[in-house]
Amino acid sequence: MKAVTVKQLKDELSHKSANDLKELCLYLARFKKENKELLTYLLFESHDEEAYIQSVKDQMDEHFIEINTKSFFYIRKSMRKILTLTKKYIRYSKKKETEAELLLYYCKKLKAFRPSIKRSTRLQNVFDSQVKLIKKAIDKLHEDLQYDYQLELDDLLDEA
Repeated sequence: MKAVTVKQLKDELSHKSANDLKELCLYLARFKKENKELLTYLLFESHDEEAYIQSVKDQMDEHFIEINTKSFFYIRKSMRKILTLTKKYIRYSKKKETEAELLLYYCKKLKAFRPSIKRSTRLQNVFDSQVKLIKKAIDKLHEDLQYDYQLELDDLLDEA
């Protein structure tokens, strides 16, 4: 079966009743964990973005504590997993402020991590690529927010 375009889906959904739409949403939520997480964000967390960002940061803290530091292989694997989860939560929000905030936090945690990421070229490359993404996100923000986030980014990059 081939999936139809978003426009075709939109047109078809416009013909459905409110009850039918509710049933479709619940049916989608049963199929994939990601669908359920997105629906949870949209219904319960999207109205308070600050609390959402804080909950994601808390979850990141927990994952950073659980990292196995026996070898850089395990550290890299865990860092990529944390980054993947963070990007998923950023995708749910679709707000550049949230993206900049969460990626800055990830980079701060990555830079403060011991053993140092400077001992691993791959981890340093992950850090550098996230800094580039932060810069892109900052460029799309309002001037006042750009200034604030740019200061945070500069502080992060200045730390030795």
